[in-house]
Amino acid sequence: MDRRHFLLTATGAVSAGAMFGTPFGGRAEAAAVSPAKARIVIAGAGAAGLSLASRLRRQMPQATLTLIDEKTEHHFQPGFTLIGAGLWQPGDVTFRNADFVPRGVEWITEPVAGFDPEANTVVTGSGRRIGYDFLMVATGLKLDYASIEGMETGLIGREGIASIYAGPEAAAASWRVIDAFVDSGGTGLFSRPLTEMKCAGAPLKITFIVDDLARRRNRRDAVDLIYNAHNPTVFAVPPVNERVEYLFAGRGIVVNHDRVLSAIDPAARRASYDTPEGTVTMDYDFIHVVPPMRAPDAVRDSPLPWQDGPLAADGWVEADRATLRHPRYANVFALGDVAGVPRGKTAASVKLQVPVVAENLVAETMGREPLAAFDGYTSCPLITRYGRAMLIEFDYEDNLVPSFPFIDPLEELWVSWLIEEKGLKGAYRAMLRGRA
Repeated sequence: MDRRHFLLTATGAVSAGAMFGTPFGGRAEAAAVSPAKARIVIAGAGAAGLSLASRLRRQMPQATLTLIDEKTEHHFQPGFTLIGAGLWQPGDVTFRNADFVPRGVEWITEPVAGFDPEANTVVTGSGRRIGYDFLMVATGLKLDYASIEGMETGLIGREGIASIYAGPEAAAASWRVIDAFVDSGGTGLFSRPLTEMKCAGAPLKITFIVDDLARRRNRRDAVDLIYNAHNPTVFAVPPVNERVEYLFAGRGIVVNHDRVLSAIDPAARRASYDTPEGTVTMDYDFIHVVPPMRAPDAVRDSPLPWQDGPLAADGWVEADRATLRHPRYANVFALGDVAGVPRGKTAASVKLQVPVVAENLVAETMGREPLAAFDGYTSCPLITRYGRAMLIEFDYEDNLVPSFPFIDPLEELWVSWLIEEKGLKGAYRAMLRGRA
């Protein structure tokens, strides 16, 4: 599988594919087919779970595939930022999960309540125990708003509080708060949590969007924008960090480093941040809250997470970073947001993780050596203003790995915006069907 096809597919959407009727993703490459009659359980029907179910249904037609997830709605989460920018509506990112569950896959519409890898079983919310030969953990993650003192999701859209992460309606409520803030003026605060998180570029995107909206309305002098970075950088990849800090400085966005949001007082519109020197309190008129993110409780309370190291505290599933296989339970794999690897909490990463796991599982069940490896590929079309974005792509080693020679990843380009705003959703839907 050639890497970085997620965004290549997106380009097809905005060029020949969309204009001349070629399906998103084009033709699927030939893939090995295993005759194994294995019992495979996929825990989670998000991007990784659905995409993997589709691939395995084709590549392991005699296997028994069971998908466990109570969610009946599916959200195109990369679109939450565009809702928060006032460009999309919640319906633009909401699909029916049933439309992407392949025929022949049993879907148990219950939550995953527990994992027993010693007994090779998954426990559902009703207490059913589902046995497996192979387990694919793709549960996604938990948004831990409650760990921020004074914060809960019901506050989004009130008291100057925005947070696009809580879902499509929360993203729409966030847009209304952004719109009102730019008109009324004052101090806006932005940040990200200390934990690992999905779409780490989104807090930066929202900061840029508010800045550009204020400029377009001739209200930039009426707002003070402050980005409180969780560590000494605003982005983990050095050249991207340097570029974003340069853009922030040029646009008058103040950056404070080593500040982590710990509490919020909605009535007083006051936020508290943990810093190396102690607690710092800041007043605001607008704040974009990004909650800490952790593995779901069912995962954290199981034997599956890392037992030590930087990924242990939040319960991420222990996984080899190349194969995504669990080192202690060889018949368990982790994909998507819940996987305890240094990179990979984006839809673009899922696009590369799923074929790695599928190909290696097929190879193993056919008596061949599994050779596919995930290199940490992550993509972030980083919006820097309405109509412009930087197409950031990088790997485990913080190397920039651009898919297109004609796109400078550190330049604000219209074509990078077009990929974000017009191309990715179609490619994503194809990915869910295992086709992109």
